[in-house]
Amino acid sequence: MPCADEPLLLTPGPLTTARRVKERMLRDWGSRDEAFVRLNREVLDRLTALVGGSGMVTVPMQGSGSFAVEAMLGSFVPPSGRLLVCVNGAYGQRMAEMARRHGRQVAVLVQPEDQPTDVAALDRMLETDPAISHVAVVHCETTSGILNPLPDVAATAARHRRSLLVDAMSAFGALPLDAGTVPFTAVAASANKCLEGVPGLGFVIARREALAACTGHAPALCLDLPAQHLAMEQTGQWRFTPPTHVIAALHQALLDHEAEGGQPGRLRRYRENCRILVDGMRALGFQTLLPDALQAPIIVTFRLPADPAFDFGRFYDALRRRGFAIYPGKLTAAPSFRIGCIGALGPTEMRAAVQAVADALDELGLRLSTAA
Repeated sequence: MPCADEPLLLTPGPLTTARRVKERMLRDWGSRDEAFVRLNREVLDRLTALVGGSGMVTVPMQGSGSFAVEAMLGSFVPPSGRLLVCVNGAYGQRMAEMARRHGRQVAVLVQPEDQPTDVAALDRMLETDPAISHVAVVHCETTSGILNPLPDVAATAARHRRSLLVDAMSAFGALPLDAGTVPFTAVAASANKCLEGVPGLGFVIARREALAACTGHAPALCLDLPAQHLAMEQTGQWRFTPPTHVIAALHQALLDHEAEGGQPGRLRRYRENCRILVDGMRALGFQTLLPDALQAPIIVTFRLPADPAFDFGRFYDALRRRGFAIYPGKLTAAPSFRIGCIGALGPTEMRAAVQAVADALDELGLRLSTAA
C-alpha cells in the first residue's frame, strides 16, 4: 500500500513502476557487449511490432520523450519544408517552438485546450496553403488529457499528400495505433508513460523509406535519426553512450505489456482506473475539465473547486502524506489540477487514491457541493 516515503505516482510521468522492472536495472551492461546488442535489438523489434511492423523501423534516442519529438521534427522536416502544428495544449506548442528553433517555417492550427483538433479546419488549411509539407499532432494532449482524432487527422493529411508526424508520448502502448490503417510518417514515444518503463529513453517509429529520405536534414548531430539508424543497422550499436539500464528495464516492461494482453489489455486496465477515479472524484464534488466523450483514460484534469477555502498546496501535501503524489503543476488556462490513471496501478490503488482525496478534504475541513 502507499506510504509517504515512497508514494504512488498519479502523474503524467515518471510513473509508478513494477518491482520486476526496477530490478532489471540492478545489472550493469557493456554497451558494445553482444548480450546488450541482442537485448537492444529485441526491444526495438518489439516496439516496431506494436504498430504493425511492416515497412517500419524504430530508432531510439537518449533522453526524455521531448528529445525524441525534437529529433523527429528536425529529421523529417527539411530546411525547405513548412510544418503545420495542431495545437490544443502545451505539447503542441512545444512542437511549434522546436521547429522554429530549427529555423523551419511553422504554421499553427490552434484550438482551445478543451476541444479536439478541428479536422475540417485542418482540411481548409491544407487546401489553401500548398507550401505545407508536414503536419504534426499530439495523439493525447496531456495538458488536459484530451484525445485528438488521430485517424481523421491522418486521413486528411494523406488525402492532401502531406506527411504526418505524431507525438504519441502519452498514448503509445495503450491507445490503438496501427500503421496499416493510420497513414503516419513517423511517431514519437518514450519508455515510460503507457509502456511502464523508466524515464531516459525516447524512440521514433518511422516508415523505412521516409527515414532514408531524411538524410542530412537534422539541425543537430545528436538528434539525427537517419544517422542513428544507420549506425545501428551497420554495427548494432548506438552512436553515443546508450542508457543501458533504462533499455533493460524497458525490455521487462515490454514483456509485462505482452503478458497483460498488449495494447488492448493495457487500455482495459487504464479505462477502469479512469472510471474509478472520475466517478469517485465527482462523488466528492470535483468537476472534470473535459466531457467524458473527449477524455482519454491517461490523465484527468479536474477544475479547482470554487470554494475559497480550498488551497491546492495544502491539498497536495495532505495527499502526499497519505502516499499519493499528483501533478502539482497547472498547464491549462482554466484553474485546475491533474491526476494520472497510468503506471503500475490498478483498481485497488485507484480506490485508495479516491479515499485519500476524501480524507484530505476532511483534514482541510472542506465539503464540496455535488450538485453539479
